[in-house]
Amino acid sequence: MANWTVSDIPHQRGRSALVTGAAGLGFEDALALARAGAEVILASRDPAKGTRAVEEIHRAVPSANVRFEALDLASLASVAAFSARLLGQRDSLDVLINNAGVMRPPQRMETADGFELQLGTNHLGHFALTAGLMPLLVKARKARVVTLSSIAARGGGIDFDDLQSTRRYRSMAAYSQSKLACLMFAFELQRRSEAGGWGVASLAAHPGLSRTELLLNAPGAEGRINPLFALFRRTMQPASQGALPTLFAATAPEARPGGYYGPDRMSETRGHPAPSRVPPQAADTAVAERLWRVSEELTGVSFPAAA
Repeated sequence: MANWTVSDIPHQRGRSALVTGAAGLGFEDALALARAGAEVILASRDPAKGTRAVEEIHRAVPSANVRFEALDLASLASVAAFSARLLGQRDSLDVLINNAGVMRPPQRMETADGFELQLGTNHLGHFALTAGLMPLLVKARKARVVTLSSIAARGGGIDFDDLQSTRRYRSMAAYSQSKLACLMFAFELQRRSEAGGWGVASLAAHPGLSRTELLLNAPGAEGRINPLFALFRRTMQPASQGALPTLFAATAPEARPGGYYGPDRMSETRGHPAPSRVPPQAADTAVAERLWRVSEELTGVSFPAAA
């Protein structure tokens, strides 16, 4: 596992992967999986960005089997339509990478369904997507779901009394809560897969500090990116390096179901994939079970009791 890179990805011929998010980490995930021979579906709410990403992958890998599908994780209707579309197109899905996200809009914003934008997109949208695609995942051989968290989850807490940040909105606190929710979802999904005999491995990963457009593309980001941030951003590791923990979790034989992976150096901010430190609050199974129930109620989706 030491100094694991994309060259260590086992061949993925005959396997299929869905990656949410067409830029930054999502693009790097899709490119690496396409190079390894996987059939890749790149899902994004921005058709222009998604089309460009597919074109770039084809330029780098002329033989790539990759295509774009429209998906807006901030709309449960879009998630449901996307899931139904895929269920009508294919029989199984081997890898689902829940990658797309929103980071720190300066004012509280809502999804199409009235959820706080970061929780609604980062967690609830992917929760609903995973449920919708579970019939394909359970039919695959050794399917994996990889959900992206963040080192910001360390400072997060699940505030059930103000889950949607309606009483008080603090952008970083809301982001940390959403990424903690992603991590707890990944762990709870693994527990439920084992209990229900789904045969689906659930893992989590985080990219450390990586140069992506996540903050730059946040709603209302214009004017917030000062020269000091620009300088700090240049010290971050490239997105291709930040994608390695996700790719390790998605493909490496030694990646452990229920595991959490991140960079191995400088307090997990950069480096090569390694087991990540789990924040104590993420290991609270009672909170995870409650979050699962609340997420089902809010999204109107449910997972099977058994395979």
